[in-house]
Amino acid sequence: MHKLTGSICALATPFRGDGLDLAAFGALIDYQLAGGTQGLVVAGSTGEAHALSEAEFERALAFALERVAGRVPVLAGTGTASTRKTITATRRAHAIGADAALVVTPYYVRPTQEGLYRHFSATADEAGLPIVLYNVPSRTGCDMLPETAARLAAHERIAGIKEACNDDARIAAVVALKRPDFAVLSGDDGTCAQAMLSGADGVISVAANVAPAAMRALCDAALANTAGRVRELDGKLTELYALLGTEPNPIPVKWCLHEIGICLPDPRLPLTPFGTMHHEGARQVLGALNLAAVQPRHSGVA
Repeated sequence: MHKLTGSICALATPFRGDGLDLAAFGALIDYQLAGGTQGLVVAGSTGEAHALSEAEFERALAFALERVAGRVPVLAGTGTASTRKTITATRRAHAIGADAALVVTPYYVRPTQEGLYRHFSATADEAGLPIVLYNVPSRTGCDMLPETAARLAAHERIAGIKEACNDDARIAAVVALKRPDFAVLSGDDGTCAQAMLSGADGVISVAANVAPAAMRALCDAALANTAGRVRELDGKLTELYALLGTEPNPIPVKWCLHEIGICLPDPRLPLTPFGTMHHEGARQVLGALNLAAVQPRHSGVA
């Protein structure tokens, strides 16, 4: 696998009734590829991995790989709170054909730094796929420190890190780990431009679901270190970033995808539909980005 870089979309998972909506999923993937997205994540937190059965995980990943047909890397979200279960899920992703696994730090159980090191080392040793570490303490209650990430970066099967701590000191510490075979990716849309200007290789983005071309342009400008252009492009996306944070992810992004014609809006419980008090303002944000009229090839949106 080539080094991950640029705009990588953490895909939402469309549902219809009690199952996957593969027609909508195909429309979303096509929309990403047409917009220049440079990698896709299936069954990450934005993809409601917690709500997918094993069969749904396998079907969504296989479908995405078939649809993409090698045009961009496809990563599978395989992280759980258990090392054994994470290894099993990552082996399953490897068997289906994923290019890499995005493995979140174990949530709820709050391992030590040594526990994190052993967890990721065992997964990389035994699962057969390149691993991208994912640190998002606001969701997991577990913070993998840069010193632990540095130890793991030496592993030949650990290909990068998605870092969602957005303070400048943390970004600088993680960017220092970057090398030709280890990518440093932002996990926060609102600060990803600054992270890339500081040396990060790209972003795994929620906003790219809704605005893939704009996120690709932002990444291109940031990786070219054209700061003025970055400020212009990032400024146009600020209200979208804020919109996508008004309720827990992926509630707002799924509503936005419905509004632009791609999929039904509702996540699975315990997540609930996007609050109606936000709808009018959200439509204004989409309209300002010329997204309200987007209609990818999917006729099944109700």
